[in-house]
Amino acid sequence: MIKSLVTGGAGFIGSHVADELISMGHEVTVLDDLSGGFRENVSRKAQLIVGNILDAPLIDGLFKENEYNFVFHLAAYAAEGLSHFIKRFNYQNNLVGSVNLINASINCGTVKCFVFTSSIAVYGRNQIPMDEDMLPRPEDPYGIAKLGVEQDLRESLEVFGLPHVIFRPHNVYGERQNIGDRYRNVIGIFLNQIMAAEELTVFGDGTQTRAFSHVADVAPIIAKSIERSDAYNEIYNIGADKPYSIIQLIEVISNAMGIHPKVKYLAARNEVLHAYSSHEKARRVFGDLFSNVPLEEGIRRMAAWAQKHGRRQPGRFSQIEVSKNLPEAWR
Repeated sequence: MIKSLVTGGAGFIGSHVADELISMGHEVTVLDDLSGGFRENVSRKAQLIVGNILDAPLIDGLFKENEYNFVFHLAAYAAEGLSHFIKRFNYQNNLVGSVNLINASINCGTVKCFVFTSSIAVYGRNQIPMDEDMLPRPEDPYGIAKLGVEQDLRESLEVFGLPHVIFRPHNVYGERQNIGDRYRNVIGIFLNQIMAAEELTVFGDGTQTRAFSHVADVAPIIAKSIERSDAYNEIYNIGADKPYSIIQLIEVISNAMGIHPKVKYLAARNEVLHAYSSHEKARRVFGDLFSNVPLEEGIRRMAAWAQKHGRRQPGRFSQIEVSKNLPEAWR
């Protein structure tokens, strides 16, 4: 039996990856602290361990007991904009926690590949379309942490022979997403606001662009990457090709929800204005796995799911470390 560990597997991307692995015949352990994911996202065919990747003794014990063959590391607090104001929390969870998993993978001796979901946040601004050969210049602590893990995996390959595959997905959305997170995942935020009959809040003028990627465009590629040895020890951008402005996104979501939106414009945040990637490298290796769900179709699916499950009460992050220049809407 092939044994795989999926961290962040109660989150929406991680749970879809876990489902793919189960369909491939893997025995799957899901490790999640449930801070952004939910028990109901986890298949009954997977073992759910509620715990944090910062708990090194827990991590070491799981690896010793299970002797995992593959590690899929999707656990992260992926709020790029908020990461400026939670630097310590960001580096602990997104960098130190990742190192705990890498250490355990090396010491275990049975891990054949460590699959890591990084982010296009490593590229920074003014590099579009973002290409894997570009020099990373992250603009926020979240991107810095992700780049740090990428570099540690490269070092772990060279020194300890730990194979890896690194993915840089971007702006992923879809069913099972935590739409109650006020700091990240703009599509979920808009859907939640619409179901609460609230104004849609836009930072800046709404002309910033992103290529929004449905989870079906990324989860199968992440899961099945381990079956392709030519994919090992490389970095791949994965996700949608076509960028949309936030204004265009609002139109698509409003059509799916059957409403006429009311928009509230807020002061612009410190963020990259335009971000979308080239996927030519991924197509050469995973071309047969590309699905390219159109934004209109993906939003329709997610809107139907959100309406069925209902809105979530947005929570507030309680561990702000730096309040200077914190956007008023986040206070």
